Amino acid sequence: MKHYMSIKDIKNIQQAVVECQKIKLDCSGQREIGKQKTLGLIFMNPSLRTKISTTQAAYNLGMDIIPIDFNTGAWGLEFQDGIVMDGSSTEHVREAAAVIGEYCDVIAIRSFAKLEDKEADAKEEIFEAFKKYSGKPVINLESATKHPLQMLTDLLTIEELKTKAKPKVVLTWAPHEKALPHAVANSFIEGIKGMDYDFIITHPEGYELDSSIVGDIPVIHDQDKAIKDADFVYVKNWSSFSDYGKVLNKDKNWTVTADKMKQAPKAKVMHCLPVRRNLVLSDDVLESSQSVVIQQAKNRLYAAQYVLKTILESET
Repeated sequence: MKHYMSIKDIKNIQQAVVECQKIKLDCSGQREIGKQKTLGLIFMNPSLRTKISTTQAAYNLGMDIIPIDFNTGAWGLEFQDGIVMDGSSTEHVREAAAVIGEYCDVIAIRSFAKLEDKEADAKEEIFEAFKKYSGKPVINLESATKHPLQMLTDLLTIEELKTKAKPKVVLTWAPHEKALPHAVANSFIEGIKGMDYDFIITHPEGYELDSSIVGDIPVIHDQDKAIKDADFVYVKNWSSFSDYGKVLNKDKNWTVTADKMKQAPKAKVMHCLPVRRNLVLSDDVLESSQSVVIQQAKNRLYAAQYVLKTILESET
């Protein structure tokens, strides 16, 4: 694996989950793999779980870490070629990525969608530039359209907790005050396609995701019907894709509550965090035995370590 931009970069998803499970059994026994290797961490957006888990995963592999802050600790980047740089940007990505590549063996980047221009977000400009000019492997810590580390984490969590060979998994939209990206939902769908699950998506009308990603997965607009008898309920908000980046609906009837979960009393409830309590998920669900959000968050470490390990081993 040269880069990790999408869950599709993993040839065998089921085998990858097995490898994550092995790492979880002994995550500190691999320190020689990353010895004398350096990970550059670029966060252009806030992060808690991603930053902590990726940092710890690198330490577990014996790597050194260089945090790189382009928001306050570095020059503003220019991405357009042939431009006269007489504006606010002071450094071109061609030089910045190349310099970082001289210091780092692997570069991990987090940069959210701007949700202003669908085509511009889809280009994943930052990631493609670093892949092109750094000469080093690039890991997607969440981009405009994908969050593949979260997806690998989610699959690990489901595989650990499932009680039947083919569980029913539901991805449900929930209300939010802000316009949120599609990255988590997109990657969740892509990852599920690599598994043998009974999968349903539910959301209000107007929140249809990219049809090229959803494909022939069943989509219904009745949350109660979708959740009934589910084994896993993954709760997530996203903004409109067709009316790009817009919040069309804040209907709190879509908040996942304990009353809703009575229709699936044995289901595990998942969320990538952070979660807005009593808007996306109610307190009584988050504090219940059905919630596995903390276990899910902990599994971020093993997913990150698997990806770093696989990239380092492919470089030798």
